[in-house]
Amino acid sequence: QVQLVESGGGLVQPGGSLRLSCAASGSIFSFDAMGWYRQAPGKQRELVAAITRSDRINYADSVKGRFTISRDNAKNTVYLQMNSLKPEDTCVYYCNANRGPSGYWGQGTQVTVSS
Repeated sequence: QVQLVESGGGLVQPGGSLRLSCAASGSIFSFDAMGWYRQAPGKQRELVAAITRSDRINYADSVKGRFTISRDNAKNTVYLQMNSLKPEDTCVYYCNANRGPSGYWGQGTQVTVSS
């Protein structure tokens, strides 16, 4: 059974930084791709950043230059470093992983950017 557990969310002021972590129950090398999605109240869940097994990375235009996705295979963890946070980044952030035909989601972690 695959489990993904997000952590690192919280309240931060505009311009601040947070680092989200997604800890997987198994080797993240086994996943074809992993990524971060976010969903604001009343809005559709959207891709924030993704990284493939071959280290191809994609970012949403809204976070390019501010967010960085990375992984630590030894810790079976994927990270999302979020800098220069804006109020519009306020969302629940979800970790996602894919292996073959299967997809998995974490429970989400709340990020709130506010003064």
